[in-house]
Amino acid sequence: MSTIELIEKEQATAIGDFLVGRWLPFQQKTTVGPFVFVDPVGPTVLESGETLDIAPHPHIGLSAMTYLFEGTILHQDSLGTEVELQPGAVGWMTAGKGMVHSERTPNYLRQMRKPLHGLQVWVALPKQQEELEPSFVHVEASELPEWEQQGVQIKLIAGEALGQKSPVPVHSGLFFMELKSTHRVSLTFGAELLGEKALYLRKGHIQHEGHTYMPNQFFVPQGSHLCSFEMEEQSVVYLFGGEPLVEERAMHRNFVHSDPKRIEEAKQAWEDHAFSPAFEEMDCLSNSQ
Repeated sequence: MSTIELIEKEQATAIGDFLVGRWLPFQQKTTVGPFVFVDPVGPTVLESGETLDIAPHPHIGLSAMTYLFEGTILHQDSLGTEVELQPGAVGWMTAGKGMVHSERTPNYLRQMRKPLHGLQVWVALPKQQEELEPSFVHVEASELPEWEQQGVQIKLIAGEALGQKSPVPVHSGLFFMELKSTHRVSLTFGAELLGEKALYLRKGHIQHEGHTYMPNQFFVPQGSHLCSFEMEEQSVVYLFGGEPLVEERAMHRNFVHSDPKRIEEAKQAWEDHAFSPAFEEMDCLSNSQ
């Protein structure tokens, strides 16, 4: 797998037909299908008294997925949702026309030592659905389709792929899946997976054309919808992608939209406390157990 190596965030050097980085977006690639943001949470271990405290903040024009490998996050939002996200479950928030949420360490864990590791993913909503009513759906790990194919164990986290469909309610053509290998295996994915493709190597190693790649790297084909690589045994890869966005998206912090003016309106609404004042002002940990 020829690559570019991410030297610093949003700085890279091309080597062949693959982009390699750690996050999306970066300088050479701002979207993969409808995915506009992929960032890891951790891995880390929070000591007693150390906590994750992402205060209430707004979103528009996107769906946001939280997917944990380890640890627990309390999600609360302006719809009145309060749910603990556990490893393997999916928290899928569709902000649409506007939603406020917070993500924190639950009260009962705040004075304990606890791991935290996962992914935060944003998906741009189709232009005609950018102003959807906001919603939040929690899907348990046991509800996600799992099967074996091409010598790997596959879990479909979101979207549709390889004849399977996740119960996560997506709004565009996409897929997000986990691949686990028990032995060395060669994989090729082309037209059977919709649109553009990218992968995140979480654990183990992948190889291509004599190169071996270490964990915590992010790979995107350049100008190709074909993705081919070898997984070494006991490796874990997250493969995702979908139909490319037709219209370019503007992004400002937590706001994503096809109309930059709409983002300016959202910024002003947040400054004017017009999103959800009651939620913004509440103690987001007051009801956690």
